[in-house]
Amino acid sequence: MSFWRAIMLKPLCAVIVCSTALFGMMMPPGVYGVPMPSSLRMDYTEYNQLSIVLKKFGWLEQEFKADNLPVSWIYRGKGEDGIKYLAKGTVDFVSVDALGAFISKANGHPVKTVYMFSRPEWTMLLVTRDSPYNSLVELKGKKIAALTESYPWYFLLRALHKSGLRKGDVTILPLQLPDGRTALEELRVDAWVGAEPFIATSRLESGFRAIYRNPEYNSSGFLNTTEAFAAKYPEVVARVVRIYEMVRKWAIRHPDELAEIYADETGISLPVAQLIISQIDLSRPLPNRSDLKILMDAAPLLEAEKLIKQGTAVERVVGDLVDFSYLTQK
Repeated sequence: MSFWRAIMLKPLCAVIVCSTALFGMMMPPGVYGVPMPSSLRMDYTEYNQLSIVLKKFGWLEQEFKADNLPVSWIYRGKGEDGIKYLAKGTVDFVSVDALGAFISKANGHPVKTVYMFSRPEWTMLLVTRDSPYNSLVELKGKKIAALTESYPWYFLLRALHKSGLRKGDVTILPLQLPDGRTALEELRVDAWVGAEPFIATSRLESGFRAIYRNPEYNSSGFLNTTEAFAAKYPEVVARVVRIYEMVRKWAIRHPDELAEIYADETGISLPVAQLIISQIDLSRPLPNRSDLKILMDAAPLLEAEKLIKQGTAVERVVGDLVDFSYLTQK
């Protein structure tokens, strides 16, 4: 090739390179590889401490940077139903308690659970420091605050049944979480089934005490997507799960920093955050047989309360709900 021909080709090559780069930037994610959505929408909530850390560190953004896949975060507030966010198409991934995911699946919603982010103590039954009551049985004929169709609500129904009481043996006031706490402080109710961080705050700052706790009635924390999203973007799901695993392992190694981030992001005090973290089991990302049995054992009560249909094929629903195969994918 002559010197002058080489000189003439350089601008042309530069144009080709620039045009190719620009074309690549304009192409939608997944053109050169597996299918990808136009964006990845994640929920974050104080009920899932890993989601808060993940948002702060930006590990998902780093994971999908080369794919030109933007990640957005949607905050889910206190007492809001995460499954409704998923059903409305507001998010692609949502973190909820396992029982809530099970109920949604049993009622025909196309929910798919792909990861267990924690095994927390979601809720317990509280009374004031000076309350004369020391057991659930003693609350027969009394007033109890609980948020309707939330995991505190399900917890209360199962706790009543376990204690030999019926729902009609107490008066349940369907109050939002902060309102329930205030109602107990003002003695407008005799007990309150709350949720974190209200429980820990009330115990440390107001002296509330727990008179009924039951780990078996606190179901796991499930990360969920839709069946359609999982079927269309299985690699995206697997990569999200892999990053969640990174966060879980980080959290186990850094409990103090986890509590600090949790406190900073939610505005709660560090002692409250530390108390909550101390009650969360992060040791495994897979439910065991007893975790799933909790869902199956709840079915008769859920049927009686008309929260799921009579004769629901419980084992089939659980089998259709959970798919933890993404944990083993690379």
